[in-house]
Amino acid sequence: MKLSGDERRNKIMEILLAAKEPVPGSELALKLDVSRQVIVTDIAILRASRPDIIATNNGYILLKSSSTRRIFKVNHTDEQIEEELTCISDLGGTVLDVYIEHKVYGTMSAPLNISSRRDVQNFLNDIKSGVSTPLKNITHGYHYHTVEAKSEEILDEIENSLKKKGFLIESLSEKPIYGAKTYNAC
Repeated sequence: MKLSGDERRNKIMEILLAAKEPVPGSELALKLDVSRQVIVTDIAILRASRPDIIATNNGYILLKSSSTRRIFKVNHTDEQIEEELTCISDLGGTVLDVYIEHKVYGTMSAPLNISSRRDVQNFLNDIKSGVSTPLKNITHGYHYHTVEAKSEEILDEIENSLKKKGFLIESLSEKPIYGAKTYNAC
């Protein structure tokens, strides 16, 4: 039975997460019963949201980090952006990105790399300049943040704080893969 594209990309992620050494594209192609070119395309799609996938001359690897990440699906008003971002950074988290899942356009994302109150203020100044509006406004306030921290305990504390503030919709350990429609909103 052939896997769908989403199923195949999820399987690639499982293989890379479990691998102790680089996994050649030809090996992935053989395991998943597709051509090497399909694997190259799948890796390109995955790398749009997972820049920690690296192509080496020996195969693909997933960079292991000393930190941990969690995805938070949240919803709040424009006036609460500062409270949300400050909550995360004050507790020791770094907001790596923001992304939305649009029913027509697919995934739209932008890097943030916010880890301090100064970063929060710089971001808010950019938004207040009026050049653009927050990405979350396209989906009625619903959006996701990939947050990185030094430990699961810190991420748990961030999650509990977002929940208490009424921002948290759900928490995910990995970014869901919704298909090939991925747009970088930079």
